[in-house]
Amino acid sequence: MAPSRQRQMLPLLVLATAQLVISLDFNIVYVALPSIGTELGFSDQDLQWVVSAYVVATGGFLLLGGRVTDLLGRRRMFVLAALLYATSSLVGGVSGSGGVLVAVRAIQGIGGALLFPATLSLINTIYEEGPRRNRALAIWGAAGAGGLCFGSLLGGVLVEAFGWPSVFIVNVPLGGAIALAGWLLFPADAPWSRERRFDIAGAVTATTGVTLLVFVLVHGPEAGWGSREVVLCAVASAVSLGLFAVVERRSADPLTPGRLFANRGLLSAMALTAVFSATFSSLPYFLTLYFQTVHGYSALQTGLAFLVPAVMVAAGTQAGERAVAKLGVRTTLLSGMTLGLVGSVALAIALTDHGSYPRLLPGIVLLSLGQGATWTGMWIVAASGVAPGDQGVASGLASTTLQVGGAVGLAILVAVANSGLSGHAGEALRHAQLDGIRTAVYVIAAGICLGVLMVLALRKIPGKQGR
Repeated sequence: MAPSRQRQMLPLLVLATAQLVISLDFNIVYVALPSIGTELGFSDQDLQWVVSAYVVATGGFLLLGGRVTDLLGRRRMFVLAALLYATSSLVGGVSGSGGVLVAVRAIQGIGGALLFPATLSLINTIYEEGPRRNRALAIWGAAGAGGLCFGSLLGGVLVEAFGWPSVFIVNVPLGGAIALAGWLLFPADAPWSRERRFDIAGAVTATTGVTLLVFVLVHGPEAGWGSREVVLCAVASAVSLGLFAVVERRSADPLTPGRLFANRGLLSAMALTAVFSATFSSLPYFLTLYFQTVHGYSALQTGLAFLVPAVMVAAGTQAGERAVAKLGVRTTLLSGMTLGLVGSVALAIALTDHGSYPRLLPGIVLLSLGQGATWTGMWIVAASGVAPGDQGVASGLASTTLQVGGAVGLAILVAVANSGLSGHAGEALRHAQLDGIRTAVYVIAAGICLGVLMVLALRKIPGKQGR
């Protein structure tokens, strides 16, 4: 037994590192944005696309990435995606053009859309359903949580020491290393079967529809929901997704096999990932605003403020894995979301004009522990009862709802937070911003409460506990 576990630990280390890279790349550029805007001549309106291009591309291509992983091979797609990350990051680091940098971020997003489902499906096929898979998902989740929180800190350190290009260059050795390690350590893919055809029409309509949908959700709050480009893209997204539904019903080998929608665990996980991303995952945005806008933290101080959440989320993923083994998935999800609910209310109360960082810690600790436990539980549910040949597209479905849920949630929360800012300036504006941030956190608490009610409504959630 021991040698088998040792052999499985090296692949898990690589898979966890891949998740760390995905998470780091999501927000490591945040603290570099002022320098990027100044040196590359971005306007304030265009600078947001250094972040948004990554989000839109990732959300739009996840479903395609999941199915391609199933058809062409998990190891092949993992290696290809890691090399795509490394190459595009190198181009971004040496780029002197704003347009090139936005294109690089979009390519990195496509790399993430390929790498995430490949990583998750490798976990769900290398490790059998039950305790070993649950443990692997907990370690993988801890790496992702650490990346999201440490990204701000690492970005601040790199920008201050080496300038903004370093937040891209750091991905080059990481991407190359995990590509090589994945090729050497992961099981070889079976030869591609010509009997399995690729649903090109489904891929085109789904990718176009979801990409446009995420674009609308990301761009709408800034451009205005009634603006011409937002309305046109929303209509085009609806038409494309409608065509996708028609194509899938008629396809002999659809992009999303209908049998997956009979899997109650996967459907539950898709709903949970949407709520999770709209609530838990949106909180760092408002904490960053609170630290920097209300209290004037520097980029490095803001990064340091996220150390406690990073450690607590990682601890929560490990606690979640143990709770699943002892209490079951449903109880773990209920416990994690309840902790998050209590923590978010406590945090909202602690968000004051002159409040100290220690005053925030009780809410942050409870919220972060709940986030980690919920993250582990929902991915266990997503993989339960899914055949090995469908693990990629199942991961793509659940991660697509994760991205779309996050985009919807953040758009609503930003609108709530900004609703009382007009007509204010100076100190009055700062107070209005604080009120908006606090209100957004209360809305996050309400969203987590909705997640608790969803889990309560599901009397039985699939997922092996193990011993």
